[in-house]
Parts: sequence; structure tokens; C-alpha cells
Amino acid sequence: MVRVAAGTFEAERSDTRMPLPEYWIDTYEVTNKQFKEFVDLGGYQKREYWREPFVSRGHTLAWEEGIAKFRDATGRPGPATWELGTFPDGQADWPVNGVSWYEAAAYAAYAGKSLPTIYHWYQASGAFGVFSDVLKISNFRGRGPERAGSSGSLGPFGTNDMAGNVKEWTWNQSTQGRRFILGGAYYEAPYQFHDEDASDPMERRPGFGFRCIRQGQPLTPQLLAPVDTLERDPADLKPVSDDVYHAYRSLYDYDRRPLDAKVEEKDDTNAHWTLERVSFTAAYGSERVPLMLFLPRDAKPPYQVLVYFPGSDATRTLNSRAAYLQFVEFLPRSGRAIAYPIYQQTYERRRQGRGLSFQREFSIQRGQDLRRTIDYLETRADIDSTKVGFYGLSLGAQLGPVYLAIEPRLRTGVLLSGGFETWQIPPETDPVNFAPHVTQSVLMVNGREDFDLPYETAQIPMFKALGTPPEHKRHAVMEGGHLPPRPQDVFKEILDWLDRYLGPVGR
Repeated sequence: MVRVAAGTFEAERSDTRMPLPEYWIDTYEVTNKQFKEFVDLGGYQKREYWREPFVSRGHTLAWEEGIAKFRDATGRPGPATWELGTFPDGQADWPVNGVSWYEAAAYAAYAGKSLPTIYHWYQASGAFGVFSDVLKISNFRGRGPERAGSSGSLGPFGTNDMAGNVKEWTWNQSTQGRRFILGGAYYEAPYQFHDEDASDPMERRPGFGFRCIRQGQPLTPQLLAPVDTLERDPADLKPVSDDVYHAYRSLYDYDRRPLDAKVEEKDDTNAHWTLERVSFTAAYGSERVPLMLFLPRDAKPPYQVLVYFPGSDATRTLNSRAAYLQFVEFLPRSGRAIAYPIYQQTYERRRQGRGLSFQREFSIQRGQDLRRTIDYLETRADIDSTKVGFYGLSLGAQLGPVYLAIEPRLRTGVLLSGGFETWQIPPETDPVNFAPHVTQSVLMVNGREDFDLPYETAQIPMFKALGTPPEHKRHAVMEGGHLPPRPQDVFKEILDWLDRYLGPVGR
């Protein structure tokens, strides 16, 4: 374990200030070998380790009914990812995963420790401070867990792998009765290191693991209390009138000016695409907009193209060369180009500012960046400017209705992990006011158990609000949380949709 000095945890987006005494936290996630000792010593039979009643989706289960659910793939007591009562060969030092919150809490009791509260976890992780640096080497590669500590992803107090690898159960409940599970798993996006997530405490998905803490004094009721979560009431999501909308819409217009486009760099090293780094003049001021243009090798020009808007990791990562591409690279591999502008207030274009006025300014500039990108694409003979779509991931999907409404040259939209977010933003930039004016075909893909953008209060309201005719919009809801754990299912939905609305790729 490593020591975390006494201090005060301060949440980034709220007024929460939580005093924390000195405590110790596991350097690594609990491993298969460590958990196997718990199993072999009868951990699943000793009721003294299982101190909380089994509750799933609001229903309390009897001890015998609850404990019977914690079986491996062959029906032996143990994590869902094990077989025959043990872990896969050669993975003793890999983090245990496929465990419920109850199994994690029982192991902590057996070890004489406890699960961290969300305040302990965030304080030790550095998610609010060293976000960009840690992500450079963290395991968000999508291929599976890796040996504990092998990535070298080091936190500010000496912990390893609090970002990625497996996500980690913490003590606190949400107001919906879920337990918080933080840090993101190997199959998720890097912004999950920072963002809150919570799942049903009985859930045992691959990538669900944990680590423990030890504090010299008992954890206080304040630390252990449920954590309030806010959601927008769908009844309050009322868009502005058409006249007001058209006034908002006009803010994204600009006077045409020369693009002065330049190909700054060309990279032919990837087997599936060529990457061109381009820049052109912005629609405002004297700035230039950098653009990453991924051109497929296994297709014939002119290429169909998707203009991409990334997740919130782009607002915290300092350099676009470290951009997360796991849910992007399948598109050029399938024969379509990706235009990935570096929007205002992302990556190297971040600048200091705060308040609604600042947010209004850069949000409008982002819309102009997207429109200016299409201006540039129309100048290229190798791009089919009649087959341009929009693709947004998480933050990009939340903002997608704005961009689809203001840019009629977009033929279709794909919104992965989107919905109406709980945030305070200027009405000129709120997707609620733009969604009814979207007329293009739209595919929304979501996880049903998404904690950040819940199915009932965020996903469904956005889908219903879209002005797209019902026969041309689809809501594909998959198993899992904010990002469904099987990317292949996501890719199939998106590719089938693009084949339908942009046409098959020419090869």
C-alpha cells in the first residue's frame, strides 16, 4: 500500500469539500492470486465477511439467493471471468475482474481493509490533476486487462493503474442505489478515468475490479453516505420557439473567407489509412484550425467522409497526437474517411477562461470549426462532398443535435453514447433547443445501464426530441454502461447505418 497524506478532497464541478485523514491505499488492483486465497479459505461461505444485505435494483435478496449468484463460468464460487474455481493460466498477477460490489466488499473485510469511498479514490488517483499525463500510458487499449502495474501508469501518490485496466468499485451508493465504480476499464474511453460511473452492486461484468484502503480511524458517516446525483427532468426539457431558435442558429453563420489550406504533414505508416495533418483559416479572428484527415487505403476515391467530434477527454488532453481512436479507426478500415478537426477548447487549442460568456463563445466557434471543415472538404477531389456525415462520441454525441441542425450539408448523423446532459450552458448552445430542427437521418447507440446519461432521463428524451421522421431515426440500445463492452456490436450498427444512408463503399 502507499500513503496518502491528510487533506481535503475538492470536486471539480461542485462545491464538495471533504476532509480526509491520512490513509493507505493498495498500490495495485487486487489480483487474481490474492482473490484466490480468499476463495480457497472459504471466503464465499463465511458470512462474517458479507456485511451488507444483498440488494439488486431495489429488491433485497435472502443470503442463500444472493450468494448463489456469485459463480464462475463453470458454476464454482468465484468471479464471472474464472473457470473451475480459478483464474486463467498465467494470470495470477492480473487484476481480478468480473466481481460484484459485494464480492469486493467481502474481500476487503477478509483482508482487514475497506473499499475506498469516492473521495478517497479520487484523491489518490489524480484524475482531477494529472489526467493528461497518466492517460499517455494507461490501458484503454481495448484488448483486455494487463498484469497489475505493467503499464507504468503512476498516480501522484504511487498507485498504479487507477486509470484504465479494470474499473474499481468504491463504497458509496448513488441516490438510485447503484454503487460507484471508477477509473474506466480497458474497453472504455479515457475520459472515464475522470467521469463518475455507477452500476448495480450485483453486476459482474468483465473489467469490474477493485482495490482497498486502510484508514487509522473509522470512516465517518459523512464519508460513507450516498452521493446525490442530478438528472434533468424530461418534463422541463422545453425547446425555445422557432423565432428564438432561428436567432440562435444565425450565431453560427460567418462570412466566407479564403481557406489558405495547407497539408502540414503526411503519415503513411499505418497499413489501413494515410493520415494528413492539415490546417486552414478559422471563421473567426486570425486563428487556424488544425485537422486530422484519415484517408482509407482499402477504398477508391472519392471517399465518403464522417466529420468527427470526440469525447470529453479532448478537453483535458493537451496534445491531439494522443487522441483516443478506438471507436474511430474502424471507419477508415471499413473504407470511409474521417475528418477530425481540433475544435476550439480541445487539445492544443485550449485557453484560459470561465463563465457562461466564455462557454458561449467557444461553443459557437466549435460549430463554425465544423462548418469550416466541410468548406475544406468540398475543395478536395478525393472526397465526395455529397456524402458527408457526422459522428460524435459521448460529448460529441451530446452536442450532435446542434451541429446537425446548423449544417444541412451533413447527410446523416451517428451519436454514440449521447443524450441530454445535466449541465448549465447558455441556451444558444443547448442541444435541447436544436434537436427539434434536426431533419437528417440519425442513429443513436447507447448502453442501457449508462449512469452518466441514463436511458429514461437522457437518452429517450433526446431521441424523441429529434425532428427526424420516425422511419429515419433509430435508437440501438445495447447491454452495458456508457460505452457498450462489445465494440464489434457498435461497429456493426454504425456500418449498417452508413451503408443505408451514404451507400456502400466503393472498392
